[in-house]
Amino acid sequence: MVYKFRLVSDEVDNFRREIDIDADATFLTLRNAICDSVGYDKGQMNSFFLCEDGWEKDKEITLEDMGGDASQEVYLMDECILSDYLEDEGQRMIFVFDYLTDRSFFIELKRTQPGKSLQDPICSLSMGQAPPQFVDIDEFDAKIDAKAAAVAAADIDDDFYGSDEFNADEFDADGFEEMTFDDTL
Repeated sequence: MVYKFRLVSDEVDNFRREIDIDADATFLTLRNAICDSVGYDKGQMNSFFLCEDGWEKDKEITLEDMGGDASQEVYLMDECILSDYLEDEGQRMIFVFDYLTDRSFFIELKRTQPGKSLQDPICSLSMGQAPPQFVDIDEFDAKIDAKAAAVAAADIDDDFYGSDEFNADEFDADGFEEMTFDDTL
């Protein structure tokens, strides 16, 4: 089975990527495909978070065991197979690519294609410029301070880095031609 994932960002309005990947691939393979599609350094620590409705973070699948709470099970990207954790179209994940500032991509499983397979993942859609992988920490802190002074923490607006909320309309196909699996395989 082949999965089609759509990635969007809360930092860049016109940014989208679509990754087609075999359902039997690992989260590490998906992570590497994402990094390749946006030109990010793969030497950085990052994690996937499986999400509940409303983008609530649930289970974390991380690159490395950081030796945290021994009572919690650690899920590693190179050991976790996509199809073991994702099966339904519409399932959501957050990919945190910058731990220091909690910046991330919002990911949705847009389509499943039974009876197909892929040897290697494919970036089937690349639209817009990805947000920079790293931000100047002083600039980031100044932005946080300005937001905190202007509004209460619950009212931070959409351009705040690392927002846990996202407008689901960003996943709609508006603004570009929808590709089918048959177009990419």
